[in-house]
This record gives sequence, C-alpha cells and structure tokens, in this order.
Amino acid sequence: MSLNQDLTAKLTKLGQALVNQEQARVIVPPQQNSTGFWFGGGNMIESVNRDLYVVGRYRNFGDSRTGIGSGERGLELAIFKSEDQGETFNKVASWSKSDLDVEGCPVLSIEGSAIRWTDDGVELYVSTEKDNVGYPAGFEDYLKPGTGVWTIDRLQAKTIEALPGSAVKPFCSNNEPNHLHLKDPFLYEGQEDDAIVFFCTHPFNWSSSNTGFIDSNLQDEGVFGFFPRGESWDVAMTRGTCLVDVPMVGAFEEIDATLVFYDGGECVRDLEQHKTAVSRPRGYSCEELGGLAYFVEGDISQINRISKYAPLFVSPHGTGCSRYVDILTAGDGLYATWQQGQPDGSQPLVMNFLSNSEIENILS
Repeated sequence: MSLNQDLTAKLTKLGQALVNQEQARVIVPPQQNSTGFWFGGGNMIESVNRDLYVVGRYRNFGDSRTGIGSGERGLELAIFKSEDQGETFNKVASWSKSDLDVEGCPVLSIEGSAIRWTDDGVELYVSTEKDNVGYPAGFEDYLKPGTGVWTIDRLQAKTIEALPGSAVKPFCSNNEPNHLHLKDPFLYEGQEDDAIVFFCTHPFNWSSSNTGFIDSNLQDEGVFGFFPRGESWDVAMTRGTCLVDVPMVGAFEEIDATLVFYDGGECVRDLEQHKTAVSRPRGYSCEELGGLAYFVEGDISQINRISKYAPLFVSPHGTGCSRYVDILTAGDGLYATWQQGQPDGSQPLVMNFLSNSEIENILS
C-alpha cells in the first residue's frame, strides 16, 4: 500500500525538518578533525526523568581492505548522558576492543550499536569485527589477512552504569556467504517487552550493503532481502538505520505509517566521475548518503521509497556524507541524530530537535 502525493510530500517535509543539515549541532566530536575519524552509528533513548543517553563508537582512520593493522578503526564504544535535554553530553560508560572480546575471538574493530530499556533494566547490542571466526568452507580464500567477520553481541544490566561490568554474550551471527557479515544493529520496539533487531549485512566479497532483521528473543532465523537495494543512487547499498512511527496528528490522525531512514551509495568504493558530466555526491563505503522510505499498517514487506532517484539527506560539506540517522520519539518531540560529513573530512555526531507543535504543523 502506498500513500497519495500530498501525504508523501508531508512525510518528505517531516524527514527534511528532522535531518536538517543547517540546523544540526555537534554533540559528540570525533577524536580528530580529519578524514576517517567519526563518532556515531548508535541511537538515543530517554529515561523516565527525561535524561537522554546516546550510544556510539569512536572510529579512527583505517582501511579495512588491507587489514585492521593499517589503522585503529573502531576503537571505543561509549555512552553519553545529557541532563539538560541535549544541550550538553558527558561520557558515563566506555568499552575498549578487548573489553568486548568473546569466546577466544579478539575484537579487531567496534562497529554500530543500539541500546534500549527493558522491564528488567537495559540492554545494549553491539557489532564487532572478530578474529578467529573464519569464512565458511569453500570461501576461506576471500578472508583478507588481518580482517575478521562481523557479528552482533548483547549486554544486559539493571542500569546503564552497570553495563560495563556485564557479560558480553553472542546474539546473532551468520554462516551463509551472501549474508556473512552482520553489523550496525538498530531497534524497532513493539507493544510488549520485545523488539525487532535490524542490522546491516555484507556478502563474503563485500560487494554490497543490505538490511536484515531478527526478533530480539531469537524466535526466528532472521529475514534477509525484505528491503531490496535501489536502482539509481542507492544501487550498491541500502542499509536501514532507523524506523520511527509517524505521529498520528493532522493528516495522519487515522493513518498508521512508519518512516524508514536508510544509508545508500552508488558504489562500494569511490569512483572517478566524468569531468564534463553532472558532478554529484555518489555515496560509497564510509561516506554514504541518506535516504527515506515508508510503509503503512505495519506491512514491512511493502516499503515505498521516497528518495527514489536521488538521496534526500546530503551534508553541504565534504563528500556530502550524511548517515546513521536515528530518531528518538520523546515526550516533547522528536530528536534526530546522525553522522554529518564536515569540510575537514570528519564525521561528528550531530543532533536536531523538532517539538510536538512543529511536527503537528508539518503534518497538518
């Protein structure tokens, strides 16, 4: 099921108002203002007393094609807390690579993460690149020296402050060559104390980036290929990063719609453009651009692309990189966070806020 042109235009306006490149404010800078340095790839949650917590990883420069030894890459997972509705953030928890080692599999790089409240406290999902996992039989030669396999782990505790002392337990992995690497989890929560864990997948040869999902209770084997890659600017990558239910106000008062934010790219590696052709940000690995889609009535099997022919979210700086969008539905409105490319090549975590009244005006 798809929406008419007027309703789709309202969703587009809402998405652009949330991921507003000009209004974005840096909340967690990277460790250096240089290419290959960023913080992000996580999400934000709100406590009962309205404190905000944001999780992400620090990434320093490194090239996965030649092995992690070429750079530090994902070196620290961290949680920051704000007690003033996002004006300032302070680090309250942190993990190094070795802190996240699991069952004799040393962590080579920390990737995306996601956190949520549960009836028993809090749980944290984190993806890491691990050594000693290996490729499946017949594909061993495709594993480059110095690299590993991406899998997702889970930590559970009563409080966020207690998470660093919690056991790191394997949550989800895969041995099927077309979806061998699983990383960058994000959450879509239902009415009960469960969640759908979405994640990015890569094939054994790293030729594309895709999206899958699995129940947080692991009651199924996972679903792959439900959100096909696009046919133009996102033909190489369609990596979902966030699902958020559209507030049921204004023209959407009786419409059950869900926005899907995703990262896309035209190629896996940066390719030289024709000197006399239209010059444009194309998006490639680590420098993806942002897209928007939606589905209605909970039917995730029919996702409708809004950004069909071009990305909707492009930084005005650097490569145009704008990725890992997360939207928090809070009591006073919607908080958007994402990694935004800068003139110096870095990607800090930035934030923008839309109040409930502003949202109602957009959707009226």
